[in-house]
Amino acid sequence: MLWNLLALHQIIQTTIITASHAKFESKVPEKQKMFQEDNGILVHLKGGIADAVLYRATMILTVGGMAYAIYQLVVASFPKKQDWLQFILPAISFIQLSVD
Repeated sequence: MLWNLLALHQIIQTTIITASHAKFESKVPEKQKMFQEDNGILVHLKGGIADAVLYRATMILTVGGMAYAIYQLVVASFPKKQDWLQFILPAISFIQLSVD
């Protein structure tokens, strides 16, 4: 019974794979020609407008993230000045209470 199910699975899988290959033409040779042209465009931008938009968005996010990280490092390296009175006044009042 198990062998029959496995054989059926393989037949269905083969049918689906061959049916999907029959519908589509291979665009690989066209893409190879496009990417191998020596036209001065960077390889990661040869895909067209979509690649250019993704490249610019990536660069903006990278530079923005680096700027924000540097800003946070600067903020963390200069801690806020604390009001000394909030620490001194309770200590002074405690000393006065214990003396009385």
